[in-house]
Parts: sequence; C-alpha cells; structure tokens
Amino acid sequence: MELRQIEKTGTNEVKLTIAVTAEEFGRAVDAAIREKGKNLAVKGFRKGKAPKALIEKTYGREFFYQDAVNETYGVAYDMAVAEAKIVPVDRAEIALVDCSEEGYTLTATVTVKPEVSVKKYKGIKAEKIVTEVADSQVEGELSVMLERNARIIEVEDRPAQNGDQAEIDYEGFKDGVPFEGGKGEHFPLELGSGQFIPGFEEQVCGHNAGDEFDVNVSFPEDYPAEELKGAPVVFKCKLHSIKAKEMPVADDEFAKDVSEFDTLDELKADIRAKLQEKADAQSEADLEEKLVDGILKNFEAEIPECMYEARMEDIAADFENRLARTAGLTLDEYLKYTGADKESFFGGFRPQAERQVKIRLALEEIAKLEKIEMTEEEMAEEYKTLAERYEMKEDQVRKIVPAEELALDLCVEKAIKFVRDNAKVTEITAEEAAAKEAAPKKKRTTKKKTEEAPAEEAPAAEGEEAPAPKKRATRKKKVEEIDPSVD
Repeated sequence: MELRQIEKTGTNEVKLTIAVTAEEFGRAVDAAIREKGKNLAVKGFRKGKAPKALIEKTYGREFFYQDAVNETYGVAYDMAVAEAKIVPVDRAEIALVDCSEEGYTLTATVTVKPEVSVKKYKGIKAEKIVTEVADSQVEGELSVMLERNARIIEVEDRPAQNGDQAEIDYEGFKDGVPFEGGKGEHFPLELGSGQFIPGFEEQVCGHNAGDEFDVNVSFPEDYPAEELKGAPVVFKCKLHSIKAKEMPVADDEFAKDVSEFDTLDELKADIRAKLQEKADAQSEADLEEKLVDGILKNFEAEIPECMYEARMEDIAADFENRLARTAGLTLDEYLKYTGADKESFFGGFRPQAERQVKIRLALEEIAKLEKIEMTEEEMAEEYKTLAERYEMKEDQVRKIVPAEELALDLCVEKAIKFVRDNAKVTEITAEEAAAKEAAPKKKRTTKKKTEEAPAEEAPAAEGEEAPAPKKRATRKKKVEEIDPSVD
C-alpha cells in the first residue's frame, strides 16, 4: 500500500489518494479466484472441482477484481489513515480511480476530528456550594425506615380512621336505580387517599368492621360520565375489615433489627454520614459543571455536523434501551403514547449532544496540552475493574474495549481532575448561594458597551453533565461496483 497524496478539501475534510501495488492486488485476485471458484461452474467439472488455472481462463481475472478490491481496500484505508495521522469521525467516501493487473488506486474523502483551541483552563474561578446535613433530614430518613418496617395489623377495637386500609363492598344508586360502574366487592380502599369522589372516604371513617351503611355524595360537575355530572347518589356499603400500620418504636432494638448497629444513635450517625456523602458528591458534581462551563467559554472549534448527529444517535439509542429495560416499551410505542414524532424526539437531544461533543473535544485537547497519559499499571487496573464489573474475563474485555479507546477515555477523566486541581474554588453555604441567586444580576460596564462577567465566573449550567461520548468506530463505504475495463 502507498499513500500517494493528502489533500485538504474542506475545514474538516481530507482526501487521501491510496495505491495498492500489483503484488498485493495479485495475491488478492488469486485468493478471490480460489474462494469464488468454489461456486462457479466449469464445463467438464463438478462445481468447485475445477483447477484454479481453468477457472481463471474461463472467466478471466477481471471477473474477480471487485472481490479482490473489497477484500483489500479496508486494510489499505486503515494504513493510510494511520500514516496520514488523521482521526476520522464519519464514514469515508471511497471512489475507485483505476484498476488493472498493475494494482488499483482509490480516493477516500473523510471528515476528520476538528482542530481545537482551549485558551484558558487553569485557574478557573468557581464557587462550590457546601451543604451540611440537617437533623430533620436524618429524622426523615429514619421515618422512611420505620414506615418500611411497619406491620399491617387487623383492627377490631376501634372505628376506621384516615390512614387505615378498609375492605368494602359498595353499590351506587341514582334516584334509587343502580348505575353502571358503581359496584365493587371486597375493594381495598386507603382512607384519606382521595381515591374515591369527595366525601366518600370521610363517611367510611367512624364505622366499625361488619357495619353496613349508606354514603351520600354528589359527583363532581366535571365528572367524565355525562349522566353523573353533579348528580347526588347513594352508595350502599359494607365494611368487611379494617387494617392499620403498626409503626415500630425508634429505639436501640429497632436499630439492631434493621442494621448492623447496636444503638439508635449509631444508626442515626450512619444515616447522617451517608446523606453527607451524597450531598458532598452532588456538590462536587455541581462544581464540575461550573468548571466545564468555564472551559467551554474559552473553547473554539469548527465542529462537523456528523459528530453532533452521531452523538444524538448514541443518546437516543441509550434512551431506547433504558425504555425497553425499565418500562418494557418500544420507541414506537413510547412515541405513540406521548404523541411525539421521531424527528422531534431525535431533535430534542440536540442541545445535550452539542454540549457533550464540545466537552469531550475540550478535555481531549487539555489532556494533549498537559501531556496526560496512562501508565501500563493504570490500564491493567482499569481492565481488571471492568472485568469484575461485567463478570467477564480480562482478555474478553480487552477484545471488546481497545486499549487506545480506553486510554483516551481515562485521559479525559484525568483532564477534568487536572482542571479541578488547578481551579480557584471558593466554598459557600447553600444559604449564601440562595441569597446570591435571589439578588439582582449585575453586569460590568465600560464606556462603550456592557460586558458579561468573565468566563471563569460563569454560573453553573442547568442539568446534569452526561457521560463523555463513546468513541465510534470509523465506518468505510463498500465499493459496490467495479468496471473491469478500467485500466
């Protein structure tokens, strides 16, 4: 293979002229004759039994050129890309220029990763909101634990009250006549839940198990059934049983039952520690968002459209997989239920995709500028971690996740850590942050115009930063047809 020419044909477009030698092409043609000849008929021989020389004489070598090109151009393209030191970000457009026994020449027009500039990424100023877990939050978590461990008991010594689970029969009558849909038997109704029309549940309260009684109510004026809108009705009811939650007592015995701790104080301390850890992680994530905003304020690149589209496809595919996994829905079913169309659904990912592509490019550039690299030990440890996470053997993971791609992902992670370590971070409380947010926004002015605050002081962007985009494999367009007469 010979890379004959590299021509820049656009801002992010390169045209490679690649030649495959007569020797390389000849071997490929011979291989194609042997392989394709297995299914070719030659007079006097059973299919696949004719000698190679006779197959070649019968059909001519040109007959096998297309197969030979398709078999070899991929390797030739990959070698040319490596020699040209470019990073394709989309399918290459392949065109055959000439083809003969002397070999063949092709061109590959490919969109490449853009040149990137990050003017400032050290010393970015940002505020980190620090939050201290309040006692009320600890008590709230403890209440959830108590609720989760409550027992459901049968109530026989008191009337029903809000919060109870009542099992009832009911039948509704309008003007003394039963109406459709107004009957139920052994129906479980949580009193106070608002599940039934206003006034119904309140009239169940106060009755004992075994009681039979009437409930007098009126349907709301906006009730869907036209014949029942605003109508006064009577429900004849029977209360079969009453069940209530029996909450456990928050004490040392409860702590022993639900945790590894011996005392309630130890359990509360653990709850506080976990809440604080979660709050600290959120605080750090918010800070990272602000630092990324600062980076992007100083980021410049002419990004090809195909990079945004590829990232949108990845995000949409991830969404579709989660939809199937968590809700058991296909994308078509989801779109039908939500009344959306595929174009608007896909387009909704555009802002997220643009931000993620820019972040990735910026962090890759920072890693390059700071000469951030991965050691063999770090790579080995990461492969080990991935193997444990997905319960696979390390050699299987290495085949699925190429070292070059994994190293780039890890360098990006190191790059954001580098930015964080070199940032000028000021810690403020949540109350101080709220006060600043409520205060009127001020702009710096000069004699000529109004200026926004410097990039490093930019506020946090809304939403959560998504993972960096997955690296996409370079896609090559197959040469579908070759004119054997070209020489």
